[in-house]
Amino acid sequence: MKNPAFPFLLMIALWTSAVSAQGKIAVVRSADLVRESPIYKAAETKMKAEFEKRSKDLQEQERKLGEDIKKYQKEADTLSADARAKNEKDLGSRQIDIAAAKRKFQEDLTSRDRELTQDLMGKIKDVIQQVAKEKTLDLIVQDPVYFNPTMDITDEVLKRLSAKK
Repeated sequence: MKNPAFPFLLMIALWTSAVSAQGKIAVVRSADLVRESPIYKAAETKMKAEFEKRSKDLQEQERKLGEDIKKYQKEADTLSADARAKNEKDLGSRQIDIAAAKRKFQEDLTSRDRELTQDLMGKIKDVIQQVAKEKTLDLIVQDPVYFNPTMDITDEVLKRLSAKK
């Protein structure tokens, strides 16, 4: 049975060998760049500060609701039908409001994380391109399965990102 990816893999292998015969190739480990980057650590701290208060407020609202539900369950038998209906409506409304607030919080958190990640990746890309130009590199490969450690420029990129901070 023929492998449908074979022509593509053959083309990549030929192209890579042609580039390596004519030019210089380097490698970067993107996960290490992101995880060890001082820019990432600063962005993570900033994001945590932005969302920590909202998170605590939501947790407090949930805790209070839970207490009120337990209180209602204990007192439900002694309440009139009108009071019971009013309490159930109030508790249900609060549950819906908290669930909506949690969804909004998660959406805002995801959106902000995406925004900070795009900004970070743009800065990392700029530094990688700067290193490539200075070293007259023809190709930079991100996260290859195997590479010769002498081709790795990740540490140099990290040093420059640290200097930029």
